[in-house]
Amino acid sequence: MTSVLSRVLPPPVFLTMPSVGVDISDNSLKYISFKPTVSPTAEREIEQWGEIVIPSGTLSRGQIENPKQLTAVLKEFKAQTKAEFIRVSLPEERAYLFETQIKRNIPYKEVRSLLEFRLEENVPIPSKDVLFDYMILPDDGGRNIIVSVAAYARETIMNYYDVCVEAGLRPLSFEVEAGAMARAVVPKDIKGASMLVDFGKTRTGIGIVYKGSLMYTSTTDLGGVHMSQALRKVVGDETGEAELTRLKNEKGLIREVGSSDIRDALIGTVSVIKDEIAARMQYWHLRNDNAEDRRITTIFLCGGSSNLRGLPEYFSETLGVTVVRGNVWENAISLEHQVPPIDYRHSFGYATAIGLALRNDI
Repeated sequence: MTSVLSRVLPPPVFLTMPSVGVDISDNSLKYISFKPTVSPTAEREIEQWGEIVIPSGTLSRGQIENPKQLTAVLKEFKAQTKAEFIRVSLPEERAYLFETQIKRNIPYKEVRSLLEFRLEENVPIPSKDVLFDYMILPDDGGRNIIVSVAAYARETIMNYYDVCVEAGLRPLSFEVEAGAMARAVVPKDIKGASMLVDFGKTRTGIGIVYKGSLMYTSTTDLGGVHMSQALRKVVGDETGEAELTRLKNEKGLIREVGSSDIRDALIGTVSVIKDEIAARMQYWHLRNDNAEDRRITTIFLCGGSSNLRGLPEYFSETLGVTVVRGNVWENAISLEHQVPPIDYRHSFGYATAIGLALRNDI
């Protein structure tokens, strides 16, 4: 939030604590930052970006298995960027999200205390062992206001905090990865609810966003690596990952002469993911009594494996809803005024990091 004073007399850049968005997954660390400015109306420019491979066994489904190894990766990041302040993603597999209502006349300073009592009803961890944050949804004029809550086990957050500090970094915030992704991808004027499908290497994350707030997350252990395994049965076990990626991106799910075997190999994994998405959509709609204003109107695809040719069309046809590849720069920069240094295919993997970097504007 920008105060009136800061709009009239912007603070010095060093006081704004410019930070780098750091997206940590089981396989890689992606980061991005924007050049600091003294004017809130200045157009953003990308300052740094990159990716560092995280060795196998360092993390498993978001759980830090080898703190020393992750610290080494973060030290490498610090050496590359000279960063001090960072904003870090947390694995959605470890998150607990719930929605609740509170009376509109409750003083703002009492909201957190009230929500602490509701943790016990919604989070299967003793409240003393939980850290949480919340967002109040835009007022619809009713008797109550809606609040979305994201909670983690204190141990999970402290494990990430400790490795950051050990690497000489100062985390300013931690955030559910799907929430950060939504900040980057979902247009501010969109109607209804939106679904985010983060089609990654080893898993697919599914998030639902309503009125700018992340309301639901889920993951399924299927991703690009499983499509590669299926492809190798068709094109040979010795085929390298680069060639498999080319086949996915250039042939994909399109039925063409000479590519039907490739499509048939890929469709098995993709159809299972489609079923998972459909089940989450049905759950969301039923949970909300099929309320028209909460229906999912658009699905945004992100993640490196979303480059699969024909994927948006396949999902659109089988799910009956508009499915598009997300524009990761939607709320960050104008593509009419500048060309980002990250090429289109690789940009989908940076959605979460971009959303974290945009947190500097809040």
